[in-house]
Amino acid sequence: MGQRRKVAAGNNPSSQRNSGVSAEAARVHSRKHNICMVSDFFYPNMGGVESHIYQLSQCLIEKGHKVVIVTHAYGRRKGVRYLTNGLKVYYLPLQVMYNQSTATTCFHSLPLMRCVFVRERITVVHAHSSFSAMAHDALFHAKTMGLNTVFTDHSLFGFADLSSVLTNKLLTVSLCDTNHIVCVSYTSKENTVLRAALDPEIVSVIPNAVDPTDFTPDPSQRQDDRITIVVISRLVYRKGIDLLGGIIPELCLKHPYLHFLIGGEGPKRIVLEEVREKYQLHDRVRLLGALEHKDVRGVLVQGHIFLNTSLTEAFCMAIVEGASCGLQVVSTRVGGIPEVLPEDLITLCEPTVRSLCAGLEAVIALQRSGNVPSPASIHARVRNLYTWRNVAERTEKVYDRVVGEQVLPLDRRLRRLRAHCGPVAGSIFAFVAVLDFLKLLIYVSYVIFMVRTNILFTFTHQKGAGKRLF
Repeated sequence: MGQRRKVAAGNNPSSQRNSGVSAEAARVHSRKHNICMVSDFFYPNMGGVESHIYQLSQCLIEKGHKVVIVTHAYGRRKGVRYLTNGLKVYYLPLQVMYNQSTATTCFHSLPLMRCVFVRERITVVHAHSSFSAMAHDALFHAKTMGLNTVFTDHSLFGFADLSSVLTNKLLTVSLCDTNHIVCVSYTSKENTVLRAALDPEIVSVIPNAVDPTDFTPDPSQRQDDRITIVVISRLVYRKGIDLLGGIIPELCLKHPYLHFLIGGEGPKRIVLEEVREKYQLHDRVRLLGALEHKDVRGVLVQGHIFLNTSLTEAFCMAIVEGASCGLQVVSTRVGGIPEVLPEDLITLCEPTVRSLCAGLEAVIALQRSGNVPSPASIHARVRNLYTWRNVAERTEKVYDRVVGEQVLPLDRRLRRLRAHCGPVAGSIFAFVAVLDFLKLLIYVSYVIFMVRTNILFTFTHQKGAGKRLF
């Protein structure tokens, strides 16, 4: 009876289809990829994009994938370097133009990137950040070489000012034939889809994360005779440093026990120094300057409240790090920030001095009365919200999806550029794509010629040496 059931199951077409689907799913799941992460922003530069690339790469290596990183040279850091778990980093000798981003001509980087893609046998090129010219170049060259491409957008942009218009047009060109796009929040997804005129079906949301073991609370580091507000951010306009400059004197005047601990560096540091000097707050406002990632936790655990004053933000890893260390979080209600933490773990305010002061005073009152959760309980809730292993698993599914997709041949790619980017910009970049393709052909032909010439020279030399020997 059991044998007849087995035979019937074997002859059942639906059973065969299910087994075939299962085998295909298992084959795809076990597929290993050779991934090239490309961005202008990487170590020794510090920031959210840099941390994202490093942590994601480490988790993908743990899962058995091959990962290399391509960035530009930082000072004397050039050539090939190796980081933890054998993570290979190419620091290419490309000229930096502005704010750690390289100058883009779309041609000067082709030989170097082709060398990396071929040498490492790359199957997926994963570019990061709209601000990175190298990322856009890598997408362009990868498509010319027939490689699958993925892009992660870490930022929000407007639509009105000149810089946003130019960046959005460049993004439209870069992403119109990219296989898949990843955004770090749903707000970021809506922003990117509108800016680049994308099909929402090819855009996924995969959030950032933190390593909870690196950000654990330590209440013993706090000083009980004061309330310390911690700010860790790049001191630039879009991080709302002008708002911070208005908050500090107003709150310090009302609350003599209040202290500010500010970590970060940037052109807006002068605003905070002027405020500190004008109101004689040298003993209550400490400017720590640039911090290495390993020192961030040591600053956070000294505080009671973490303050974020950003004017635009796609995700904001800093508030997750602050909450993981057990701090009460006060932040502006902008971009994707309302999606990040549960409502009872964050106080959201409008991006104005008055609203932020009101939110901070409410949290200060709770802090003084003791009606706040313990740092350990906050950490216990946050540590499982965002993990890099979960981010790696979801990114791995994106890779499995894109490697099965077709990379557009040149003729279809040119039609896509003209149809998607408009008759003027589309024609210009279609011409650039043709030039890129021709340059690749010339370069490959030159390499083949040099290899064959070297082989012929070596063979002739050895043959001649043999005659002399005998």
